[in-house]
Formats: sequence, structure tokens, C-alpha cells
Amino acid sequence: MVNRKWDTSLLEDILSALNTQLPLSPDGGMVEYRKSLLLSFFFKFYLKVVNELKSSGTVSGSIEYPSSYASANEPIVRNAMEATQFYPDVPEGQATNDLVGRAVMNESGYKLVTGEAVYCDDIASEPGELHFAFVTSTKAHAKIININPKEALALKGVHAFVGAEDVPGLNNFGVYDETISDEEIFASDKVIHVGQPIGGIIAESFGLARQAAKMVKVEYKELGHILTIQEAIDNESFLHPFMYLENGDVEHELLQSSDKVIEGEVYIGGQSHFYMETQTCVVRPREEDELTITASTQDLLGAQMLVAQALGVPANKITCKVRRVGGAFGGKIFRTRGIIAACAVAANKVWRPVRLVLARGEDMQIVGARHPVTAKYRVGVTRTGHLKALDADIFVNAGCTTDCSHVVAGHIMSQLHNAYRIPVHRASIKLCKTNIPSSTAYRGFGTPQGQMIIETIIDHVSKSCELAPEYIREINLYKENDVDNTFQGLPDIENLRRCWQECILKSDYEKRKMQVDNFNRNSRWKKRGIAVVPQKGQIGLPCGYLNQGAALVHIYKDGSVLLTHGGIEMGQGLYTKTVQVASRVFQISPNLIHINQTSTDKVPNGTRTVASSGTELYGHAVKNACEMLMKRLKPFIDDNPKGSWEDWVSAAYYDRVSLSATGFFKYPKLIAGHVDNNNIGACTNYHFSYGAACCEVEIDCLTGDHQLLRTDIVMDAGKSLNPALDIGQIEGAFIQGYGLYVVEELRYSKEGRLLTLGPGMYNLPRAKNIPCQFNVSLLKDSPCKVGLYSSKSLGEPPLLLGVGVLMAIKNAIMSARLDAGVTGYFRLDSPATAERIRLACSDQLTSRAKSTLETEDDFFVRP
Repeated sequence: MVNRKWDTSLLEDILSALNTQLPLSPDGGMVEYRKSLLLSFFFKFYLKVVNELKSSGTVSGSIEYPSSYASANEPIVRNAMEATQFYPDVPEGQATNDLVGRAVMNESGYKLVTGEAVYCDDIASEPGELHFAFVTSTKAHAKIININPKEALALKGVHAFVGAEDVPGLNNFGVYDETISDEEIFASDKVIHVGQPIGGIIAESFGLARQAAKMVKVEYKELGHILTIQEAIDNESFLHPFMYLENGDVEHELLQSSDKVIEGEVYIGGQSHFYMETQTCVVRPREEDELTITASTQDLLGAQMLVAQALGVPANKITCKVRRVGGAFGGKIFRTRGIIAACAVAANKVWRPVRLVLARGEDMQIVGARHPVTAKYRVGVTRTGHLKALDADIFVNAGCTTDCSHVVAGHIMSQLHNAYRIPVHRASIKLCKTNIPSSTAYRGFGTPQGQMIIETIIDHVSKSCELAPEYIREINLYKENDVDNTFQGLPDIENLRRCWQECILKSDYEKRKMQVDNFNRNSRWKKRGIAVVPQKGQIGLPCGYLNQGAALVHIYKDGSVLLTHGGIEMGQGLYTKTVQVASRVFQISPNLIHINQTSTDKVPNGTRTVASSGTELYGHAVKNACEMLMKRLKPFIDDNPKGSWEDWVSAAYYDRVSLSATGFFKYPKLIAGHVDNNNIGACTNYHFSYGAACCEVEIDCLTGDHQLLRTDIVMDAGKSLNPALDIGQIEGAFIQGYGLYVVEELRYSKEGRLLTLGPGMYNLPRAKNIPCQFNVSLLKDSPCKVGLYSSKSLGEPPLLLGVGVLMAIKNAIMSARLDAGVTGYFRLDSPATAERIRLACSDQLTSRAKSTLETEDDFFVRP
């Protein structure tokens, strides 16, 4: 190539040489993407040199490229972040002490930002405290032949090895459905995923325990393993029962009444919880065979019951408590129980305090993640884009045990139509049993997967009918008097259309869409996309008995109030909102109210804090307790109407009136876990939550990089209890959804080992991923008739709006493909990583890279 003219023939020869003479190792995977990057980077360099030569007059004008090619070397500019938050103010005249509806900071806000907030591992050690570290499986599926801890036990400071034989009670347990005992605290006979706890080491220090655990020798006899959905289908490896829901004659509607029948398939990958605080617990033996457990969990009752079962003692000997949890997102419900029980078994063996803190990689390998899903669909539509019928076969990677997968499948079913009316429909869901860590609860609980499926279908319909996707979405939105696909009434469905229309208006969508089109006409290698999506989500715990909450409220003689309830504070502001409720009922300053840690010896049988239900259940329970106490104080208020709160409390005390009350709340209706052909007509929710988001992105067609330029969200919060906390939940949930749909990807080795361990390998949304302009509005004048003080719960639904980023990226890619002469619909799975974006752009460089692949790109698997 020496002494060659810098022209197109040189470009052609170098690209050919790079493509054919520079083989890439399959190690690390993504060979096609890496080769495309290699060619793309040289192409960028080539264009840069051409531009510089032309600027200096060194080369003639014979090398001509359209002006749009200049975009190849223009960086994606990230402007300084701007954000707005719009919410209604409290009514004029509302008492200053009445905090309901006010934007109040989290009650632990200052402690959280200064590092003073105490989490589980911050608790000071007791004398004699030991540390526990797991010995975990290195095989995906194998019979355990022998466990030899001799070498580990020889280390000074190592106290014991703990295994299945040390469990005095039951080693087997079930999580969601306790009749299905397919879990073990410690693997006893065989292992069913890499990272499964086989036993553990108790030692004097954290480091020593981990060192010794690695020295335990385990002999295996390997068995065949299954990792992916396709492998499970091929081997008919399923968990039963299957789930079906049907309404109307789908085949007739597809074949006879639809103008078009569109078929497709989409895959949604899993997602790691990646909470800031890993799984942690401290178990402390007490007298009378009691244990006190402090644990980072969303489910103190579940942990208490399993520990009691494992140790063979009644639950009243086990006290579980926690002040705050450093993030959870569903990963500290079911998977945390076995971890806590294992630590309790260790403490029981040596009868000394024992602490267990999982390292990040260990946590990710043991705990499991969001359920990966594959969906195959057929949809019938009219020429005008109206949805007539949907037929969907859905396969869910449940992992190695049942966990809560049947309930997740039910939520996928419920979200499958999202905000759209499809009159005739059939769906089947099969749970695939594989040898990855058991897929488990995750924020959204199946609804994000359903959202991705239906929005992919809408996009497919749009391209096939050659109609704008926002038009397809709008004409198919639910209307008044409609019922959804699980036969639920939609009493405030007008709020869905209000959110949609307000989002279109506030985002200036029509004008910006024209600006995006203009940008794309003038830019070949940077493309922009914009999309607007609606969201309908349901709020309610997926099992009747769970829909209950209790609280304990004390008023002390000096007028101060102590509040305790069964809910878990995880950063979402549950403690803050319940203090707001108490301040309204008592009509006192929140400075007089203190909320104590959640503990099973204060409020028994607490429902786990999940599914955006915490405020509904525990807020109502606090309200109930406070109203009882106000009823007792009323005679003293009437006797002394000009007196103070302290006067009334003192008078009640001296009149021997109880100033302590237990509040209780249960949702009036019986909530079902899901609706299928076996329980049509069951109620699945307290209420629905609606929203819409408009997202604009810019992509680099040559690398697959992207930048989220702007997001506008309008969300129906009812009459918000605390706009500051609710908007914080909306922003955080949206970014987590953006992570699911675009950024985060789980990859396993062919042997079943998770490769994407820790932040170095597992890509997460970072500060640069926050939209450059982020606008959030709460819908005005939308009180919820059944909500606490007319509010709605918001913890999970906004996550679904993250799919709007993927749809915007897809629109940007479509522009790139059209420039390359590639037309028609294309598939884009989730997450839409840089690899998938680059390869989907489908130009002459990706075609070259694909044509010379020498080996199958199978270094890792996506489950």
C-alpha cells in the first residue's frame, strides 16, 4: 500500500485486506461486530484524511463524497443536562403540618448522601463474631461425588465447614409456592447451576473465609446441561403447567377478517439487579435458642419462616429486622431466603454471631436475574392499521427452579396488549427449565417483557402497513368501556389518552419529528430517531392473601409518636410517605413522629414489600392505627378545643386511655395471581397506572454507539402523596428500563458460567446515559378513587417506558438502512446494544465482515 494515491481504490484494497488477512480470534465472541468495527474505524480514518487533504489542497476534487459523509467523524455531542419536573401543588389553605401531597425529601435523605445511613454490613461487630463464605458449584449440572474441606479446615482461624448435613431441620424448600420444594439451602446430591451453594466456611475474617472456601475440593460427575430457551425447546425441558388465554376465534380472524397477517419473533434478554448493597446478613444467637437476624431483604417474613424451618424451631424464636435496604428491585425477595437460612445454619452450628456479605461477582452468579423471553407472534390488521387479532407463543427461561416464574408468566400475559385493544387473541406461555441460576422477581415482574413484545408488534405493523408508528399506537389505544385482554374493567382509561396527548404536546413531537427527518437527510453516518410510546400497568400483589398490611403506632406521654409497620424501606420513600400519612391524621408536625426499623417482633407476618404495593398496604395500615388513636383522643380534644396536642395526649394518659394501636388493612377484593383460561373474570389489580414517554436518540452507524438526547414523560400518579418521591421513582424506573432494553446484557459461557460479572464486564446505565434533557410531568386532576388519599403507586410502571428508547433507536437504524438501499422491516432484539445497533445498520462494511466469518460465533450464549 506504500506510495499509493489516497483514493477509492486504496480504500477498497485496504478494506479487503483487513477483512481477509486479519483474522480475529473467536475468544470473547462478537466476531462479526468486531470485524465490522475494524472496517468502520478505518473507513472513518480514510474519510478524515480525505477531508484534511481537500482542506489543504493536496488532493484534487476527484474523490467526491456527499456532504452527509462528513458526519462519520463528527462526535455525538452531549449537551449539559437540563431537567424539568411538573406537578400540581397542594390545595390553597392546606395546613402546613399536613404533608400529604407535598414534595417532601426522603426522611433519611441527609444521612444517605453523607454516608451516615447505617446498612446491614455497617452494624458494629459483636465480640466473637465470625464470617461465613459460600463454597459454590463450578458445574452447571452435575452429581456431587465428594466434598473435601480438609485443606481449608487446616488453616488457622477457620472454625468449620457447613453443608447440607448440618441443617437440623429441612434443607429443601419452595419460595413462591411452598408446596413445590425444588430449592435447597445447600446442594446435597447434585448441583443444577454454576454458583449454587454447596456449603460454606466459617472463619475469623471475611478474607480468610473466602480464601478457605476456595480450597474446599468438590468432586463431580458431570451431567448434560441446558442453558438457552432454544435448547430447552429442543429437549422439551419445561416447568408445568403451561399457561393459556384465549378470546374469540383467532384463526378465523387472522385468515378471514384481517387484510394482513404479520409474523415475527423477538427476544428479550435478562437483567441483573445490581443493587448497590449486595446480599448481606448478620445472625446473632441469643438465650433460649433464639436468633436475631439483621438482613438486607424485602421479605422478613419469608426469611423468618425458612430459618425456623431449617433449624426445626418455631418462628417465635427467630426475629428478623432491617432499617433500610441498599436497593433490591426484586432480587432480595425469594433468592435472599436461602442465603439468610445458610448463614443461620452456620451460626447455629458454632453458636456464635456470624456475618455473611456476598462479593459483587458472587452475588450476580448466585442470585439469578430477570427472565429472558422469546416470543413468536402472528398479528392480523386492517389496511388502516387497526389490530384485529393476535396469536402469541411465548417461552420464558425460568432457570433451574420454579421460584416465582409462573407468576411472572401471568404478568407477561397481562401486559401482552399493553395499552392497545386487540379484540381477538390467543397466547400460550411455556416456562423453560434450564441450568442457569433461577430467574426471579425483578422490578416490573414480567410486564417489561410483555411491553417489549407488543411494542415490537406495533412497530412491525407500522412498517408493514407503511403507516406512522404513533398513528398505529393512537388508533388502537383502549377507550372508555373497553376491557383489557385479561377481562379487567378500565374505570379511568381516559387518563391513558390524556397522558398520550399531553406527552405529544409537551414534547413538541410533531415539530421534532420533522427536525429528525431533516437531520437524517443531511447525515449519512449519524442518525437520529424519535418515538413515543404509551404504558398501561396494573398495581396489585399477585396473590389474594398477600394483599394485607399491618402497623403499630405508639403515642408517648410527651406527645411524641413512634411508628412501626411491616414494610421495607429500600430507598423508595415508604417510611417518608407513612410519616406523611400519620402527620395528616394526627394533624401534628412530622418532627414529632419517628419511624423505627421493620422487625418481625414488632409487626408479625408482614407482607413482602414488592409490586409497588408498599404504600397502599402499609400507608392504609398506618392510617387505620392513627384513626383509632384519634378516636380515643377525641373526647379530650372536645373537652379542651384550644389545647395543644401534648395537652390532649397527657389528659388521655392520666385518664388511663391506651395510646398504642395496631392498624390493619386488607384490599377489599380478592386479587388473583394472573388470568388464564382457568380463571377468567378474576381481579388482578387495585388500579391501573398510565403513562407515555417520548424519546429521541442519536446513533453512530459505524460503531453502534448512541446518545439519549431527550426524554419527556407524562405519568398518571393519581393525586400524588409526595411528588418529589414519585418523580424520583419515575426517573429511576425509566433509566432502569432503558438499561434493560438497550444497555445491559447477560452472557454466559457454554459451560454455564456467567461471564458478565461486576461493573467491568456488565454494562450499566451511567451518568452519560441520562437524557441530556429529561422532562417529567405528573398528570393533573386525576384522583384515584381506590388509592390512599386518591394516590396511585408508581414504583414499577415507569420502567416500561424505557422501551421508547429502543423504538427510537430502531427508527434511527431504519433511516441508515434506507440510505444503504435496504428496505422492509427488520428485527431488533433487546437489549439494543452497540453490537446489535451496528450490525442492524446493514451497510457495505457489515456485509464484508459477515462474508468472511471463519468460525461460528459461539464463544458465549445468551440465555
